[in-house]
Amino acid sequence: MTVTPATKTYTLSAGIVPVRRFPGGPRYLILRAFNYWDFPKGVVEPGEEPFAAARREVFEETGLTELVFHWGKGYQETPPYGIGKIARYYLAESPRGEVYLPLNPLLGRAEHEEFRWVGFTEAQPLLVARLKTILNWADWLVQRGFADD
Repeated sequence: MTVTPATKTYTLSAGIVPVRRFPGGPRYLILRAFNYWDFPKGVVEPGEEPFAAARREVFEETGLTELVFHWGKGYQETPPYGIGKIARYYLAESPRGEVYLPLNPLLGRAEHEEFRWVGFTEAQPLLVARLKTILNWADWLVQRGFADD
C-alpha cells in the first residue's frame, strides 16, 4: 500500500507493538535482523487494510496469534525513513503464546535472528530514534492501564 502525505508517495508498512505483563512490569517484543531491532511489521499488500496487515505480519514473523487490542485500533506512524517508507504501529497485549521465528519461504530462512521481551528502559539503547517515539507512545498507553485493570 502506498500513502501520499503532501505530494510524495511512500510505501506503508504496518506492525504491532506486542506487550506482555511480567511480574516486574510490562515488556515489549522486539525482533532483531542483523544489528537492527524493530517491532514486528511488514509491507501492506495492495488491497489489504493496514490493521489486517499488522496482524498478519505479527503471525508471520513471530507465530503469535492471540492479540488483545485493549487500546482499540489507534495507531502511531513513524516519519518517513529509508527510501520512501512509513511504518504504522498498533498496540496489542499478547497474553500468552510462545514466540518463534518461522522460516520465510521467500528468503529460505527466518527474517529475524533474535527476539526479546524488553522493558521500557532496556529497549532504549536497542531502538533507533523513530522507534523510541513509537515505544514512548505505546508505554504511555500501557502505563494508563489495561482495559480490565
